[in-house]
Amino acid sequence: MSTSSLRPALSEITPSTPQEWIQRAAEVAAILAVDAAERDRAGATPYDEVQLLKDSGLVTLLGPAEHGGGGQTWPTAYQVIRTVATADGSIGQLLGYHLLWFWAARLVGTKEQIAAVEEQATTAKWFFGGAVNPRDADVVVTDEGDTISFSGRKSFSTGSKVSDVTVLEGTLLDSGNHVFVIVPSDIEGLTFHDDWDNIGQRLTESGSVSLNHVRVGWDQAAGFVGKTFQPRVYNTLNVPTIQLVFVNFYLGIARGALETAITYTREKSRSWLHGGHASAVDEPAVIDAYGDLQSKLWAVEALADAVALEGQVIHENAWEVTEQQRGEHEVRVAAVKARATEVALEVTSRIFEVTGARSTATIEGLDRFWRNVRTHTLHDPVAYKRREVGRHLLVGELPEPTWYS
Repeated sequence: MSTSSLRPALSEITPSTPQEWIQRAAEVAAILAVDAAERDRAGATPYDEVQLLKDSGLVTLLGPAEHGGGGQTWPTAYQVIRTVATADGSIGQLLGYHLLWFWAARLVGTKEQIAAVEEQATTAKWFFGGAVNPRDADVVVTDEGDTISFSGRKSFSTGSKVSDVTVLEGTLLDSGNHVFVIVPSDIEGLTFHDDWDNIGQRLTESGSVSLNHVRVGWDQAAGFVGKTFQPRVYNTLNVPTIQLVFVNFYLGIARGALETAITYTREKSRSWLHGGHASAVDEPAVIDAYGDLQSKLWAVEALADAVALEGQVIHENAWEVTEQQRGEHEVRVAAVKARATEVALEVTSRIFEVTGARSTATIEGLDRFWRNVRTHTLHDPVAYKRREVGRHLLVGELPEPTWYS
């Protein structure tokens, strides 16, 4: 795709309200939807798609308004991610991860670091990638005096080649503390590998990355003062926040699948020859299936929106949040993550029941919705999300903050 030829489709008015930003996301989605299936099959590095996100202003959605950012909150960001994902699940994920890492300074940084990073990231329209896969513990951080050095490998680094900056995470050899830094994606020693070859989310540039003595100053270590980390409960909000990012691009993909299927049924599906109906839209089984799927999707979208608003209360009190507030929020996030996973998988697989045999043609691209959801929902087992909910209900247990809870 070429964003330069499509750019006039974006409104020239800069959004200012949450609804205007969601509408801007819808404009982006309309552009992406034109050739989404073709781009999925091609699997090319999405440079143009990321440029579109920059041109639209969505990359600075969470940036301070005084620096030209949108000044918006996470509930709006989740809606924007969901909207973009209706057209292209890969780009929805890229945007979601970008916003998560854009916000990471607020998560673990000092007040001075937060101000500096957000000003730079907003004014320069940085696009963030992240080499923070928690299943890999082989990135070590070495104290070299005034600098620290990162070495090792991560299996996944979403955003890789299309990012301007990358968030790195590793473990200090001496103390075992985790260290987060933001580095230019072309920094010496950082090597992205073109080995992302999964069945879904093909345009997310989520291949592996090697780190060979990537050096930065100690002053770049997020949340550290004098080589000592300054902990607070808010540091543990990474999991519920990114899990809601997941929820919303799952729901966006599901909504996109349903809308695409509806159009196909209206325009291309044939009624069953023994059903006695002239059109597929009059088939009782088709009507029932669409009603069932839409009802389930509406229900989980409503839950996702409610949980996002609950989380915003925590984000607004980042320096005072308690362990109890964090734990109760994670339980609710776990619940919606479980339901969104199940509903998105059901919607994206059952659409074939109501579109018919001819809809499985490669040119239609209806399979990409299921492939995208199936690929990413394996990120962490949904059974453990239901466990968090069940344990809290039965014995009042709050999830212990980990990389996955």
